[in-house]
Amino acid sequence: MSAERYNRQIILKGFGEEAQQQLLRAKVLVIGAGGLGCPALQYLAAAGIGHLGIVDDDTVSLSNLHRQILFTTADIGKLKTEVAAKRLQEMNTQIGIVRHPIRLQKGNILDILSRYDYILDGTDNFESRYLINDACALLNKPLIFAAVSGFEGQLAVFNTPDHLVPSTNYRDLFPIPPEKGEIPNCAENGVIGVLPGILGTMAAAETIKLITKIGQPLTNKILNYNLLTQEQYIINISQANNYTMPKTVDEFLNMEYQDTCELPQGYIEIDAAALIKLQQTESTLLIDVRERHEVPILDKQVFTQVPMSEFGAFITKEITQKHVVLICQHGIRSVAAAEALQEKYGASKKIYSLKGGIVKWRDHFIKS
Repeated sequence: MSAERYNRQIILKGFGEEAQQQLLRAKVLVIGAGGLGCPALQYLAAAGIGHLGIVDDDTVSLSNLHRQILFTTADIGKLKTEVAAKRLQEMNTQIGIVRHPIRLQKGNILDILSRYDYILDGTDNFESRYLINDACALLNKPLIFAAVSGFEGQLAVFNTPDHLVPSTNYRDLFPIPPEKGEIPNCAENGVIGVLPGILGTMAAAETIKLITKIGQPLTNKILNYNLLTQEQYIINISQANNYTMPKTVDEFLNMEYQDTCELPQGYIEIDAAALIKLQQTESTLLIDVRERHEVPILDKQVFTQVPMSEFGAFITKEITQKHVVLICQHGIRSVAAAEALQEKYGASKKIYSLKGGIVKWRDHFIKS
């Protein structure tokens, strides 16, 4: 260990050499290299977390760059785990970084989480949050949770008892997952880039406090933060006991974790390369489901524009083409349109949705 690198931490009263050694021995997994995960990863790497894992199966897109500060324009299209690991290793050559370029699912999450001491959840969907929470509770892993919505954010520490009450978990706050589409995500609702930066940095701080046992972590508490007013308030969490939690591996594997990021059976999510191939295939209908005022405007000789506000009337007519490709700005409305078509046609047609939408594949649609 280079004492000079961590000197400003080591000389801090109440921290010292032993706390630094605890950081170097710690194994921390950050799930999601997005707006929350990027700042958390940077500060954890800089602080000297000896063994840092990154889970993310996504690639960098242009719309990520205003908040996912590990990435640059040159990284668009590259795996986030690869880019993030390279930058973090350049920042601190003394730590170990492990890439997990996968999507966590019931079949792999217990194995991966079991390799780490602390889990930081920086995901942006409820399905992943419940999956991660239940896995951490089953494995007795401390969980640092952060989330943002609009101009507000939340931060909590779960599965860690304090001297007064037993540990709580995410289901003590939200026992029942919301219905699909009930609460918009950042792609639909928008987010100011600095907000996940603030919450991600706070999450890194809570992780460091847990490891080194300094201060008072947000154990059995949730912090609520408002960017517009800079107001913060903390609420105590108590055990709710009105929900079902898996207590064994078999129970966990039999739990239902609805995945709204995956299309139902019969749908296929495609990238820009697959879209190009389908454009060259006979009997293919390309449908742009954005509203008519949205930009960029696509070639009307190639794409049929059917806004979602008009889609109900459109599907009453018969589609003769065998392949139907749906696109929108972010790949969210196209999924809803695909569901409507699947309900009507079943397996009689091949239905596709462009994953990530026009924003993710902007270079394909905007030619210089």
